[in-house]
Amino acid sequence: MRGAPAHVGQRPPSYPAHPLQCPTVRDGDGFAAFTPAVLLDGAQIGRLTVRAASLRGDSHNWEGTCRQDSMVVTRVGPPEAEFLLLAVADGVGSAKYSHLGSHQFARQTAVELDPVAEHIHAALTARDEGELRGIANKAVAHAVGALRFGQEYATTLHVLLVPTDPRIRERVVFSVGDGGLFVLREGRWEKDEPVSESTLLDTRTEALPHAYGTVKAHLLPAVPGEVLLLGTDGITNPLTQQNPEFAQHLAHAWGGPEVPSLSDFLWQAQTRAKSYDDDRTVICVWEAEA
Repeated sequence: MRGAPAHVGQRPPSYPAHPLQCPTVRDGDGFAAFTPAVLLDGAQIGRLTVRAASLRGDSHNWEGTCRQDSMVVTRVGPPEAEFLLLAVADGVGSAKYSHLGSHQFARQTAVELDPVAEHIHAALTARDEGELRGIANKAVAHAVGALRFGQEYATTLHVLLVPTDPRIRERVVFSVGDGGLFVLREGRWEKDEPVSESTLLDTRTEALPHAYGTVKAHLLPAVPGEVLLLGTDGITNPLTQQNPEFAQHLAHAWGGPEVPSLSDFLWQAQTRAKSYDDDRTVICVWEAEA
């Protein structure tokens, strides 16, 4: 029996470590009422292993509001141009139906990317980031059009596309808003943040469907043995805090020789740090050596 999740820092968080209140059907929001506090998933495809967890934050547990984060673990494309598609979305709390928006956007974007997987594969092999940006923006625009359900929502979105062909050594990253991708290299988390003119000049917090300029897209070289971490800001913020204890704790948990089981990964993903009480969604990818 593991007991309560571990915490880092000298003082434990103010909120309890377990769910308290939950939404009620009587409020009229059926999606919120039936959204679980925890979502857990995983996969193994060839040398790739995935662990994924989406957790309701301590503040939402305390308030009895639903988890506004969402995630997707799936595959898209035909066998000759197949990708493992991983996505995380963080609903913006100021918009009433962001929990529904994040859920639908993560899934609809995967639906939009599946028919164009061969085009993504061609742009990837040609190292054409301009073409990848065009594909990403068109897919997200189609998702925006498909999700005009008349309810107020705003959400970030980050998508990682990993070719299932082990000979291809680069991954594709699409992103809008806070959160993003980290790489665990030699025991240290490094933020995947390519510098561009738009990165330097635009400091707005962007969100779908309307408060964003363009979908950022780039290629990420990958090396077997590294760990890729895709997450919402509930985990990326504490990873970048000045006190490195949180980052070191997860580097030790996920950088070892063995991939954690689903239950171990969930328990590790629940590691707590004072003042970080938002929803937390994290997807990790391990690639074994040949």
